[in-house]
Amino acid sequence: MRAIRRKIFFILMFLMPFILGAQDFGLVISQYSGIDNKRNDDTNFEYDADLLPSFEFLLGDSGELFLSAGITLGWKNNDDGFFWMPELLNAEFSWRQGNAEIRAGRMGYADPLGFIAAGLFDGARFSYSSTAGIISIGAWYTGLLYKKSAYITMTDAEQDAYTAEVDLADPQTYFASRRLLASLDWEHPSAAQLLHLKAALTAQFDLTDDDDTYNSQYITLKASIPFNRLTFELGGSLETAELDIAGVKDTNIALAGDAGIYWMLPANFDSLLSLTARYLSGNTLGIGGAFIPLTNGFYGDILKAKLSSLSVLSLNYTMRFTPAFTLGLNASHFIRNDMVTYKAYPVNTENNAGSSLGTEFFAQLVWSPFSDLQINLGGGAFLPALGNAASSDEKPWWSVELSVVFALF
Repeated sequence: MRAIRRKIFFILMFLMPFILGAQDFGLVISQYSGIDNKRNDDTNFEYDADLLPSFEFLLGDSGELFLSAGITLGWKNNDDGFFWMPELLNAEFSWRQGNAEIRAGRMGYADPLGFIAAGLFDGARFSYSSTAGIISIGAWYTGLLYKKSAYITMTDAEQDAYTAEVDLADPQTYFASRRLLASLDWEHPSAAQLLHLKAALTAQFDLTDDDDTYNSQYITLKASIPFNRLTFELGGSLETAELDIAGVKDTNIALAGDAGIYWMLPANFDSLLSLTARYLSGNTLGIGGAFIPLTNGFYGDILKAKLSSLSVLSLNYTMRFTPAFTLGLNASHFIRNDMVTYKAYPVNTENNAGSSLGTEFFAQLVWSPFSDLQINLGGGAFLPALGNAASSDEKPWWSVELSVVFALF
């Protein structure tokens, strides 16, 4: 009976906007299939299908209500087998009056560096635009988000809860860890007609009942400088944290940096070459600790490493031959900045002397024969032999992916 009520609820969630009469409707249907050898020595296959409807309601001349939800159906040739997962994506109300704007509900937010706190959050945000820039202040809650989309794994207990299987009959296995996020942001798109500046004071507070707690604050600044065909980007963040691990309280100071050079090449087609570097400090005895973001997403198309105590160097070349065809080539090298924080593949547990994890190569071809249809074909390999953290017999990981996205607006 409980399962039937859940299905009726999600059906009504999708149909309610039609009943209310939305002014605008959108629908995204996507299918993903991938084959790889990442989970074990055998070949693994995965298939996902997503149905993502969205609805927009205009509230007079100043207001807007945007709703979107989704349901994922999938299958993996391992113990997971068939699965399905519903998710509320957006439920955002906005109101504009002059230079001021208020947003409330489930909305997107990202810090200036894009990896401290990025994604959907439940809360409210006020913004004001002037000649001195755009200033905004907001506060959000994370405990009602789907945990696989929120990526909140700041403590070991949260990591265990994240990887635990989802049982829709038990809401505690579905929702993300309970934390409060607050941020004061400032952005100036053209300071002195030269710099695009972003700055933020961000804090997150642990509201969980876990024995281990982690509260942290971040001060972040990022600048972009365009120069002819070149764009230079440089950013950094200072984190201070208060943690209580097994009853032992401590404080932590950590650093993160982000830099990039982007060159629009002179060619008969759109062509962009970029070199980027990202650094998050690790645990260093007597000096500082590991930089831990609130939303710790995965980096690398194949390795998918958590970005904490890591450095990632990437070289990317994107070519858009025609409006319908785009080719992207990427090479990324991963380095761990301490010997304890990063514990996943390809670290050799018998010999932790090496810090270089290896290099990943990935290529992606995007074909858009129509404006509402996109086909993506990608593939590549991660080579631990190009580092020194793995044992000598570690095999490369490889992956081939195909996705088809249909969008109707």
